[in-house]
Amino acid sequence: MKHYSLVLAIAFLFTISTIAQQGESQRIPLIGTQAPTFKAPSTNGMVSFPKDFGKQWKILFAHPRDFTPVCSSEILELGFRQKDFKDLNTAIVVISVDKMVSHLSWKSDLESIEFKGRQKVKIDFPLVVDSSASISYKYGMLDYKSEVRKNVRGVFFIDPENTIRAFHFYPIEVGRNIDEILRTLKALQEYDRMDGIVLPANWQPGDDYMLPALSPEDKKELEKPDSDIYYINWYMIYKKSK
Repeated sequence: MKHYSLVLAIAFLFTISTIAQQGESQRIPLIGTQAPTFKAPSTNGMVSFPKDFGKQWKILFAHPRDFTPVCSSEILELGFRQKDFKDLNTAIVVISVDKMVSHLSWKSDLESIEFKGRQKVKIDFPLVVDSSASISYKYGMLDYKSEVRKNVRGVFFIDPENTIRAFHFYPIEVGRNIDEILRTLKALQEYDRMDGIVLPANWQPGDDYMLPALSPEDKKELEKPDSDIYYINWYMIYKKSK
């Protein structure tokens, strides 16, 4: 019996050590690189990412585990904001290391909740099964300090060309702000829509832009009495959005 217990203890320590080593060797794919591909089952069927979502924007969310309090609040908030993402031509894909039976049960239970006094919501986006943690590893989203394999709260913004444009990481104990995720998405899309602008701190749709530098055309525009360009100083130059 003692021998058996010793074997179990050694196996446990080996597993924890292996997970820790994997976590320490993870690499987060950088902004400007192509999104790592994967194929995995989900609550919406088999998903080939990002190919299945074509020329849409994609936001990949990782959550630590099913049936946990903060994750449940996040998925419900995402569910309530599904139309906002759809209107921005953006697909939501959620992954965790849980198995399919857990995903299906959790999704069904969440859809029965009247969260914050709002009506029940149908969760249309896929919850992807990553029980091997291979997807999480590709995206650097494994929480290697946890004794039980979990994800951190990762968010990747991926454009229609499947290029990573931004990412947010949150610890397990802090839930994400869906308004900020939408704001980041809108800012990225506005940057692509406009030419030669950047977006200042706390930018919201409708706010003025900033210019990284003045072009010859901008300098001529600045001389006009009704110019759309104005400045605080030589390195903080604004352009009216309307």
